[in-house]
Amino acid sequence: MKILIYTHSLAPQVGGVETIVGHLARGFAVVHSSGATSAPEVVVVTMSPPGKMDDAALAFRVVRQPTMIKLVKLMRAADIIHLAGPAFLPLVLGWLMRKRIIIEHHGFQAACPNGQLFYEPNPSLCPGYFMAGRHRECLRCNAKLGRTTSLKLWLLTFPRRLLCKLATANVAPTAWLDGILKLPRTTCIPHGLPIASIAKIPTDLAAPPTFAFLGRLVGTKGASILIGAAAKLIQQGCIFRVRIIGDGPDREILQQKVDLAGLGPHVQFLGYLPDERVEEVLADVTAVVMPSLAGEVFGLVAAERMLRGQLIVASDIGPLREVVGDAGLLFPPGDDDALMHCMRQVLNDPLLVSELRRKASERAIRLFDQELMVRRHLMFYGGLIHCGE
Repeated sequence: MKILIYTHSLAPQVGGVETIVGHLARGFAVVHSSGATSAPEVVVVTMSPPGKMDDAALAFRVVRQPTMIKLVKLMRAADIIHLAGPAFLPLVLGWLMRKRIIIEHHGFQAACPNGQLFYEPNPSLCPGYFMAGRHRECLRCNAKLGRTTSLKLWLLTFPRRLLCKLATANVAPTAWLDGILKLPRTTCIPHGLPIASIAKIPTDLAAPPTFAFLGRLVGTKGASILIGAAAKLIQQGCIFRVRIIGDGPDREILQQKVDLAGLGPHVQFLGYLPDERVEEVLADVTAVVMPSLAGEVFGLVAAERMLRGQLIVASDIGPLREVVGDAGLLFPPGDDDALMHCMRQVLNDPLLVSELRRKASERAIRLFDQELMVRRHLMFYGGLIHCGE
């Protein structure tokens, strides 16, 4: 079985798509090297430049920024074309060549013009205006980008959605996303991480108790909700710390909010950190807070921290609810009062923290294993090939 994975971005760029594509391709390569019957042969095609990456050191072949002729040749040679998102060019080419196209959705591009399912005029999770045919709201949502750009995003959503419907199959990492996209021939395959390489977090926790935020500092990630909850806890005399890891356009605004609330001694902005430093900084935190408002389709940070045996406090939005389950604490999105109560539970009940850490680790190992993700993909691909013969 020859598999071509097409992704617009790949390492050295950093993000959830890049991480999952890397794990999937590496898993296919491991199966191939084992010499198993019907072992897959994988090539990853990307528009990302290599930067300082040494692609020769990777377990799989990478073709970067191919010409149109090269891309067509690679697609013709493939039995399965796996798209990390509904990219127009390979979608059109694959459809013209009558290839088996599987689209793995890492966003909402097939059901939302801005791809975030986030309603900008009233910063909140979009109720699904495009799918409901309320297209004026879509145009209004992206108006700050300019009328032309807003119109372009809206118009392109129609052919993109049509091409997704024409694809051989679609893959969603959560049942919640499947319900949002409403595309035919969709299967749910949760993302997976390499369990063997993920070390458990030590049981010794920071004193005073410490909460951490990990992600881009943009509106959809909800860091301001965490700051609001922290301010209310401080007013009640609670003693704790908050570490904010990440950078983004909202950093200055968030720092101003911290200063105005007098939280300077309690909240630390650490900016972007390399992976090894992230692990050092998170090693002794009491809980990782994910106050996302929108934009999540899975919750890769939650799955990874759970694998390490850490407690997650997250917004009760579909994908995070599906990943965290009953192994963490959930609160209504955007509600800093509810988040404050969750944080107070963490501060006041160490036995609860210990129990949820154990449950988080067990749940993640059972559901979010890289090997399981790879096996599910291969079984799915094999079934599509046999059906087409």
